[in-house]
Amino acid sequence: MTAATPAIEPPTADEVLTDVHQGVGRILLNRPRALNALTTPMVAAIDEALAAWESTPLTAVVLASTNPKAFCAGGDMRAIRANALAGDTEASENFFATEYRLNARIAEHPVPIVSLIDGICMGGGLGLSIHGDYRVVTENTILAMPETAIGFFPDIGASHFLPRLPGAIGMYLGLTGHRLDAADALYTGLATHFVPANRIDEVTEALADNAATPIDTILKDLEGREGREGREGREGREGLGGIPAPSVAGSKLAAVRADLDRAFGAPTLDGIRQELHALATPWAARTLATLDAHSPQSLEITHALLTAGRTRTLRECLAAELLLTRTTIRSPDFLEGVRAVLVDKDRTPAWQRADTQ
Repeated sequence: MTAATPAIEPPTADEVLTDVHQGVGRILLNRPRALNALTTPMVAAIDEALAAWESTPLTAVVLASTNPKAFCAGGDMRAIRANALAGDTEASENFFATEYRLNARIAEHPVPIVSLIDGICMGGGLGLSIHGDYRVVTENTILAMPETAIGFFPDIGASHFLPRLPGAIGMYLGLTGHRLDAADALYTGLATHFVPANRIDEVTEALADNAATPIDTILKDLEGREGREGREGREGREGLGGIPAPSVAGSKLAAVRADLDRAFGAPTLDGIRQELHALATPWAARTLATLDAHSPQSLEITHALLTAGRTRTLRECLAAELLLTRTTIRSPDFLEGVRAVLVDKDRTPAWQRADTQ
């Protein structure tokens, strides 16, 4: 953006903690009561730390949470809705512009970034982690891009990374908001490593104490298995923490992959629905019910955005997403979706249009 960025107040109550220990930078999200939902000051603080460390000889940067329940629940969409209702478009514009600038910085950062995803990670949480080099999950991890359920669309560069997942998985995740566990995350490639939750705090120290050892090797050692080959080839072995390390064979998505690719590989939303009807399986019926419950406007936007994102760079995707935020956050479906899911929590949104057919 060419316009001057408004001054940003620092995060309150130390909501972002940063330090450097033995050549490892550490960023801790510390807004536990809100499950680390991101505000503009939090995003700006993370961006500022990463910018300062671009010219610092660090071994790695670790991004984690002080709350074992959540890595990051996403952007604070209740605040975005409140801005829209108050007519404060500048505040929301500033949030998204700052967030997307951070997403690009993470993707282009010269120092390897290791995200420790223990607990909930949704929306903006994936924006903090997926663009980095290493995404470590635990047995507690839940990943999702649930935006179509609140009248929004998968942003934070999702129109770049979702279309690049295997087969039609990205379209499925973007449209349905399906929640992935650790096995699913490893199967899709959204995660790179597994470390038991009771060992996740050891990662930073291990990186600091073994600066000459490749990060991949350190993470595999903490995982307690011989890397991805072990995950794919054997069941029943346990990580050093006593927690069974998930294997691709345990992925729920892997079990429905053929049907998923058939349905969500269709070129249109109508085609996806037709394929799901034709499959006539319990999974297809549940998936149709999910689509029917989500915002028709959001489904249309998401399908078009992910389709276009296949040939766009990350920065082009972020620019397209920023343009879409300006209209989407003022739409009736967004205001109603956030109300129903995050404000009143009655989960009975009245969408503007009944269906897309």
